[in-house]
Amino acid sequence: MDTTDARGGRPVLRIVHPTDFSPASDVALGHALKLALVSGAELDLLHVSRQKNRIGWEAFPGVRAMLECWGIPQPAGAGAPPGHAGLRVGKIVGVDANPVRSVVDYVGAHPTDLVVLATHQRDGIERWLHAATAEPIARRSHEMTLFIPPGAGGFVSAETGEVTLRRILVPVDRAPAPQPAVDTTAALLGGVGCAEASIVLLHVGAEANLPAVKTPLGGGWRWEWAVREGEPVDGILDVAAGMAAELIVMTTQGHRGLADALRGSTTERVIRRARCPVLAV
Repeated sequence: MDTTDARGGRPVLRIVHPTDFSPASDVALGHALKLALVSGAELDLLHVSRQKNRIGWEAFPGVRAMLECWGIPQPAGAGAPPGHAGLRVGKIVGVDANPVRSVVDYVGAHPTDLVVLATHQRDGIERWLHAATAEPIARRSHEMTLFIPPGAGGFVSAETGEVTLRRILVPVDRAPAPQPAVDTTAALLGGVGCAEASIVLLHVGAEANLPAVKTPLGGGWRWEWAVREGEPVDGILDVAAGMAAELIVMTTQGHRGLADALRGSTTERVIRRARCPVLAV
């Protein structure tokens, strides 16, 4: 079963998961591992340390243990690689005072189709006091990125590997073009085997400015339109909370001027406050 991305429908071939070994990163790992399994992608786990202390493979999260919990038997032996047909897991350690630069360089040198990141969601003065990592990695790598916010279980169970995607929010506008987000949503649902789901296409603005999108036929999914007025970020988050969205999928085009550079793009501001995973296409 293949999961396709929005660039010409080609199969996902590599997923990169930067990890800081935190509990939030463990949740993100479950999503990266599940998507690698269903797509046949290679999975690279990347840890970047600011200090030159040696980090062994044993420090990385237990992929084999997670697969065992999911009912996928693993080969015996401490040194044996994770066992699953077609699954390859790489563990990479980098030493760099700038983790963002190191991850972006790695993604640039290794063709990557999806980055899966945990985010700490700092905003306001906190973003000036603490260096942001997740958003700059996504922005500079120019790759499709799945953000997992702190405290969110996400849509992949770390205990069973089961996927729960019944309610998805796709904010749409005329710019950036919304079709990639719609196509990616359908590809994701098909790839993980979700036979039933409700997808809300949300436009925050005047109804006369609704963008033209084509929703895929079949799949057993229900596509609905919603229109709200007001500030886009607040509108997106209010609708997501009201429908108990399990995923937000957004097309993003990065920063578009000084205001975006200072406070972040619409997608980045949604990521900072969302209570569910956000897939930035």
